[in-house]
Amino acid sequence: EAELLALANAKHHALVGAGGGARAIEVRRLPRLADDDPCGDMLIVEVVVDVRDAMGANAVNSMCERLAPRVADLTGGRVNLRILSNLTDRRLVTVEGRVPFAHLVDKAQGGKSGESLARRIEEASVFAERDPYRAATHNKGIMNGIDAALLALGQDFRAIEAGCHAYAARSGRYTAMASWRVENDCLVGRMTLPMAVGTVGGIVKVHPVVQINRRISRIESAREMACVVAAVGLAQNLGALRALSAEGIQSGHMRLHARNVAVEAGAHADEVAEVARLIADAGDVHLDAAKR
Repeated sequence: EAELLALANAKHHALVGAGGGARAIEVRRLPRLADDDPCGDMLIVEVVVDVRDAMGANAVNSMCERLAPRVADLTGGRVNLRILSNLTDRRLVTVEGRVPFAHLVDKAQGGKSGESLARRIEEASVFAERDPYRAATHNKGIMNGIDAALLALGQDFRAIEAGCHAYAARSGRYTAMASWRVENDCLVGRMTLPMAVGTVGGIVKVHPVVQINRRISRIESAREMACVVAAVGLAQNLGALRALSAEGIQSGHMRLHARNVAVEAGAHADEVAEVARLIADAGDVHLDAAKR
C-alpha cells in the first residue's frame, strides 16, 4: 500500500502541498453472479483520494492510470478499467431546514395555520421514502434545484446527479433523498447527499459568468459550495411538496404553461402576462382561449 500511495502521489505536488493526495488503497472482490454471467471473479482495487477543493476527476483518473501496470504485476492479473467513481460517498453533505407552522400558510384551508399542511407534507415525504415510483419524482424535484445551482457554479451536474441517485439506492432499494417530519411546532427537512464539487480546476476559474456567480454567492471552498447546493435542493423539495400537498402541482404548472400558450397565440410584450393571467384564472389554459 505504501508503495502504491507514493506512486499515486508522485506527480501531484500541488495537491499534496495543499494537504490532499491519495490516502488509502482498498480491495474488493466481486464474485461471479450467476451461471450465465460471462465474466469470472473480479478484483477491484480502489484508491481513496482527498482532492481538497477540486472536483478531482482528473487527479483520480491520472492516479489510476499510473497505478495500473504495478497493480497488474502485483496481482498477476490484467487491469481493465482505470477511472473514478461518481458515487462519492465519502464526500457527503448534510443539510437541514426548519419551517415554523406559522410560516406555512395553508391556501387550501383558507389561509389557516400551517400545521395541517405540515402534516400532509410529512405524509408525502413518507410516501416517497416507501415507494420507489414516488421517490423518483420526489428526487427529480430535488435535482431540479441542485442541477441549476451546479450549472451556475460551473460544476459537473451529470456526475453529481448520478452519484445522488446511486446514493439513494445504497440500501438496495431506491428511496427518497430528503425526508420531512413534524417536530415541536415545526416542519423539519433533512437530507444527506454525496457532493463532489470543486472551487479549483475545470472552468470555475476561467468562465466569466461562473466567476460572477461565485462572487455573488461568496463561496470560497468546496465545502461551502456543497452546503449551498444541497440547501437549494432541499428548498426546492419543500416548494414542490408544499404545492403538491396544498393546491396541487398542476395549478402552478398551468400558470407557467399559460405564458407559453399566450405567446403561441400571438401575444406580444405586456400582452403575454395579461393573457396568461386571464386564461389561468379562468382555468382554460388552451390555445383557443388565449386567441380569444
